[in-house]
Parts: sequence; structure tokens; C-alpha cells
Amino acid sequence: MDLADDLITDPYGTYATLRTASPVHRIKGTDGQPAWIVTRYEDVRAGLADPRLSLDKKNALPGNYHGSRLPPALDANLLNMDPPDHTRIRRLVGKAFTPGRVERLRAPVRALADQLLDALGQQGSTDLIAAYAAPLPISVICELLGVAPDRRGDFRGWAQALLVPDPDRPQDGAKAVGAMLAYFVELIEHKRREPKDDLLSDLIAVHDAEDGRLSEDELLSLAFLILVAGFENTVQLIGNAVLALLRHPDQLDELRADSTRIPAAVEEVARYEGPALLAIRRFPTEDMEIGGVPVKAGETVLLSLAAADRDPDRFPDPDRLDLARDTAGHLALGHGIHYCLGAPLARAETEIALRALLERFPRLELDADTEDPAPWRRSLRARGLDRLMVRYDAASASDVDRVSRRCPSPERR
Repeated sequence: MDLADDLITDPYGTYATLRTASPVHRIKGTDGQPAWIVTRYEDVRAGLADPRLSLDKKNALPGNYHGSRLPPALDANLLNMDPPDHTRIRRLVGKAFTPGRVERLRAPVRALADQLLDALGQQGSTDLIAAYAAPLPISVICELLGVAPDRRGDFRGWAQALLVPDPDRPQDGAKAVGAMLAYFVELIEHKRREPKDDLLSDLIAVHDAEDGRLSEDELLSLAFLILVAGFENTVQLIGNAVLALLRHPDQLDELRADSTRIPAAVEEVARYEGPALLAIRRFPTEDMEIGGVPVKAGETVLLSLAAADRDPDRFPDPDRLDLARDTAGHLALGHGIHYCLGAPLARAETEIALRALLERFPRLELDADTEDPAPWRRSLRARGLDRLMVRYDAASASDVDRVSRRCPSPERR
């Protein structure tokens, strides 16, 4: 079954059709190779936690969809690992995203959001992805890794070329990967000589202790994964949240009236229009059944997070955005041992980005003068916008201060 175009143009309608017909289907991946796609909430949630579904490509059968391929030095990352290696490395990097560390980042993230919004000034219209949703997370991740401010523009360009490939320039993605690898090698050597108070310096110290806890390729792969995943998921979550609210003005009005509901709004947007359509591909280590369908060991299994989170058996009236909905158990950021490590930071950044934006631009709207103000990226895996063209009238300083006093944000308390 070749569903590539349908899954890009109408993912949720296509998933609903598939889910109604059967919970598991055989499809073609982006490389033309076959894979199983799983669409029902119960099956997807169980699959995310099933140790028989391996992320390690050594368990894959030839002739099946394998997903993206990276140089070996960048491929030794958490998205290709099972326990015990996955457990070992996740424990090492987990301290970067503890609740305490994320909480300490709130004030700097809010300051950065305000700085980006200051730059928009009174110009009246902008591409909110390019001007706000993208530079905010790339700056935060680069700060965590200890990337110098004058190189962050390079990182954003590399990530963009890799995650949003230009079909007319397929070589750009490979060049971006090569440039990132070369820079990380250089950066690691620099931090070995001059360590700082950042995550990359901490990981280098673990590697150099020579106790077998982190190899050179694992160190490079971790830095690469933190950058790419930290950028991609958050920019998409921010952009998708803004678009969903602008297209549901009743929900937006409720949020403006009570901004303490922003954390709940982020959870509902993640369920309704999350940053990933599919979890990373998996390979059964033994013959098994998924949703009553037999799947052979080594065949590729794609668990659809988007389909699961729009399953009416789990979320009634799932195609309606409802900020008062009980979103407990949504799968937008995963489940089980591979649950998104940076989820607390992504949530915090999105909450802060929305709060700052709604305070500053109380009359924000889609730019009606643009023919297609919010086109979706042509991706089977990710759900994100190429651009988000908006119009706005900036609030006065007194307006912002009045809203802030009425609904103080956590980072300002």
C-alpha cells in the first residue's frame, strides 16, 4: 500500500481510514521498502513499551524500510539502541533534563523569548517559525551544549538542511551532516582543553575517565542527537500550538482569559497536533502478533503516535481541540523506556513561548494576505510547518504588564 501523499496531505483522515479497516497495515516507506504501520492507541502504547520491538538495526531484515542513515560516528545514539547500552547512556545524559535543571532554565528562556519578540517590534507581519519558533529552541540547546553564540546560526542552518530537505538540492542534507560532524569533533577537542559548565563538557569528562561508560562515537552521536531532537521537536510543538490556537479562536480566547491554563493547552496541542507522526522504526526480535496481525522477526514496525492520539476509543471526539480535555496518557512524546528525554524542556519552552507571545501580541492572527500562510512540511515522520505567516499589533508595555500581573508566569514568580 503506497500512502505517502495521503499521509502528508491528510494524515489524520488517512490514519482514521486505516484504523477503521484494520489496526495494522503493510505500507511502503519513503525509500519504497515495506513496513508495518500500527494505528490503534492500545497497540501503539503496548508497542512502545514492548522489549521485543528493538531499535537496534542489527535486528532488521534486509529489504525492509530502515529509516534515515547516518555516518557511523553519529549513528551510535539512543534512537538505535536497546538496553543495556540504552540504559547506560540515557542515565548519563538524563541529568541535563532533570526537573530542577529545567526549572532553572525558565528565566533565561523567557528572557530569550522576550528578546526575539522585541526584534519583531511593530513591523506588523512575520514568519513566526523563522523569527521565533526556530531560534528559541536552537539557542537553548546550543546553550546546554556550550556552543558559542557566533556559531548558532550555523547550527540552525545545518539542522534546517537536515530536517527540511530541499528536493531540488538533495546534497545539502549530506553536507550538513558532514559539517556538523566536523564541528563537533573540533568542539569536543576545544572543551577537552578548556572545559566549561555545560552538558558537553560533562559528557567529555565521562568519556575521558576511560571506565567504558561512553565511547568516542557515542559521545559524538549524543551531541548530534541532543541538538537535532531538541531543535526539531520543540520548534514543531511551538509552531503547531500557535497554528492550532489561531484556527480555534474560541479556545484561544479562553486561554487569553486565563493563562494559567497554558500547561494544559500544551498537552492538548501535543495530543491534537504533536511534533511526530511516527515513533522511530522498530524491528521485532521474534515472530509476534500486533493487533492480531502476524509480524515476522526483523520486519519494520512503525508505531503511529498521531493515529493513536486521534483514536476515538481513547480520546472521545479526537479531531476537536479541547483545552479542557483530560490528556493523560497521550503518546505525542512517546512512552516506555524510549520516552522523549527532553520532554520536560520541550514542554517548558513551549509554555514560555506561548505565554510571551500571547502577552505581547493580543491581536495575533494568520496573515490573510499570504496565499498559504501555514504549509505543512512534506514529511511522513514529523509534523511541522515550513512557515507560519502571521499579522499582529504589538501590545503596549502597560498591556503586557497588566496581563502579567493578572496571570503571573512560573518563571516570573
